[in-house]
Amino acid sequence: MTNALIVIDVQESFRARPLWQAVSNPELAARVQRLVDAARAAGDLVVWVLHAEPGSGGVFDPASGHVRVFAELPPRAGEPIITKTSHNAFTTTNLQQLLTARGVRHLTVCGIRTEQCVETTTRVGSDLGYAVTFVTDATATFPIPHRDAPVDQTFEELLADPRTLPAEDVVARTEYALAGRFATIATVAELTGELTGS
Repeated sequence: MTNALIVIDVQESFRARPLWQAVSNPELAARVQRLVDAARAAGDLVVWVLHAEPGSGGVFDPASGHVRVFAELPPRAGEPIITKTSHNAFTTTNLQQLLTARGVRHLTVCGIRTEQCVETTTRVGSDLGYAVTFVTDATATFPIPHRDAPVDQTFEELLADPRTLPAEDVVARTEYALAGRFATIATVAELTGELTGS
């Protein structure tokens, strides 16, 4: 086994926030499922990563009950589920050890948020020597407020603020930053053979 699919933060925490209304990729769960199905069929390792902020009192606090994989994407027995407290999936987990023990050299990454935990995991993975494929259309993100926006800005104010960076721009900029440097950019269809009918 030299390949692993890393599913990052596809967890109920995000759907518990008002911002979920503005998610960039409403088809995320279905697209991740296609990648998971293809990885399982190929005998590749599937690793599920969750983000937790213990003691925060928010939706990423395990006490909230939201720090769990989307209900429609149940991990199979034997598929590792790891919990991180940093933006990347390596620093606060045993992910690298787990991958090394299984001889993994190539990572396919997907999940939430495109420019945050998925991108950061991609960069760190690349720096650690893994070949990384970033599946943009199996990631999701949200509009980003301007750095000077008030911290208590409402969802409606975020969308109305002309300084807000739209999600589609976040995704495009992420691809530009990663391509040819930290990762190969791919689509779900390319990786599952749907374009060729295989």
